[in-house]
Amino acid sequence: MRARTKRLYAVGLAAVLVISAVAVAGVALRQHADLFYTPQLLVERGMPEAGQRVRIGGFVQPESRRNGEGAEMLFVIEDGSGETVQVSYTGLVPDLFREGEGVVATGQFEAGHAVFVAEEILAKHDENYQPRELEDVERPASADAY
Repeated sequence: MRARTKRLYAVGLAAVLVISAVAVAGVALRQHADLFYTPQLLVERGMPEAGQRVRIGGFVQPESRRNGEGAEMLFVIEDGSGETVQVSYTGLVPDLFREGEGVVATGQFEAGHAVFVAEEILAKHDENYQPRELEDVERPASADAY
């Protein structure tokens, strides 16, 4: 075989390997990507497919938290646009989970139901977060300099 033919085969093989690697990476990322929605985006773009794993974020609507059967908890997420999403969650919620505070719920909508079934709840806080145990403790003056 001539050197030119060998190089052509090597370049072709390298191209096939690169394309295969990109395709495998794309499929893997697509399967594990969680799309993020707010209640307003759900209304604008429509509901995701039943069973598709998504994240919904917003604020827990005041006075919307109530207990369902067993360890189930129901609450409503709002985003300031007037749109809301009812969420069902079974399990322990984070300590920072409170009405009026930010929350991100990961889960899915079930077919024929408008209730979002959450598998995981993440409570959000601002940069001024301080644990409950330290709320009554005054910060040293040097801590304010940072």
